[in-house]
Amino acid sequence: MLEAKLAEAAILKRLLDAIKELVADANFECNEEGIHLQAMDNSHVALVSVKLDESGFKSYRCDRPMPLGVNLNSLTKVLKCAKDDDLCILKATDDADILSLTYEARNSDRIAEYDMKLMDIDSDKLGIPDTDYDARVTMPSVEFGRIVRDLSQLGESVRIEVSKEGVRFFTEGEAANGNILLKQTEAVGKVTTNGSASGSQKKKAKKEDGEDNDDDDDVQEVEKDGDEEDEDEDGDKKKVKKEKKKKVKKEGEDVEMDDDEDAEFKADEEEGEEEVDDEEESSSKKRKRAPAKDTKKKSKKAKKSDDDDELPEGIRIEMNQHVNLTFSLKYLVNFAKSSSLSNIVQLMLSNDVPLLVSYEFGQGHIRYYLAPKIGDE
Repeated sequence: MLEAKLAEAAILKRLLDAIKELVADANFECNEEGIHLQAMDNSHVALVSVKLDESGFKSYRCDRPMPLGVNLNSLTKVLKCAKDDDLCILKATDDADILSLTYEARNSDRIAEYDMKLMDIDSDKLGIPDTDYDARVTMPSVEFGRIVRDLSQLGESVRIEVSKEGVRFFTEGEAANGNILLKQTEAVGKVTTNGSASGSQKKKAKKEDGEDNDDDDDVQEVEKDGDEEDEDEDGDKKKVKKEKKKKVKKEGEDVEMDDDEDAEFKADEEEGEEEVDDEEESSSKKRKRAPAKDTKKKSKKAKKSDDDDELPEGIRIEMNQHVNLTFSLKYLVNFAKSSSLSNIVQLMLSNDVPLLVSYEFGQGHIRYYLAPKIGDE
């Protein structure tokens, strides 16, 4: 019995959209390790290999190996009935002729069930040999899709050449020729550089925090100095009061004069203290607002560095020797539809060996093999 639960139906929908134009009917081979599909197109020029690992499912159970013969166009129609974020459950009993698909909505009580008839498909599984490729090109999948779509407007074939200069895509058409060169860019190391840069930004932020602490120390010093000045002023005023008292007593004047003068001195002291307090409050407010501005700047810098870390990698080229091969653009355009599954694509080339176009994603991988054109074919 098979029971496989995917967290999102979008994975299956994207896979089927990528391969349905290459292959009409195919067997999904199910075993305890996951679900695997391998099929060739009708002209036997391209081969597609799909692997959904058991670990990529929310829950997975397969009691024994079993093939599920499916018409991909029919399965695509059934999958269109599901929303991208629906929970998708695949069920099939041993020796069953029906595949059950259940879609459970996340935010409602809606449960949709569909049964699709299975087919008996005779297909030989091809053994794909492990190959040490002469060149490996890693690039953003969106860029690869754009290149092959643009060149397909001009010609039917593309010549891919990997050299020390970079990777070159060249096509010749009846009306125009196209030539696109991608060089190994610093964007490959940019993610790491940005990561280290973000570390330096953190150090800078810490340094700024240190400066803010220095500002706080300055405020404390100002307040301390203000207190000392107030104490000095109080001491001077007390001395003045004592001298005046002595002077009044010596001159034989009424001692009640001292109370009035004391009131005046007290009023002056209170006004002086209020002015000092106002100045201290205004200065402390000004100094406290400054770190808030710095915090905004820091948050913007940190956000910018986080965004930089999320940028896709640039062009990475690994080459053992010069490679120059020609391929059909029609197939490459179909391969590029898998860009919805992964942001990165790998092109692996060797002279007189099929091209490998690989997309790795969370649940597994999808790989295409395309035979090169020889001579004028």
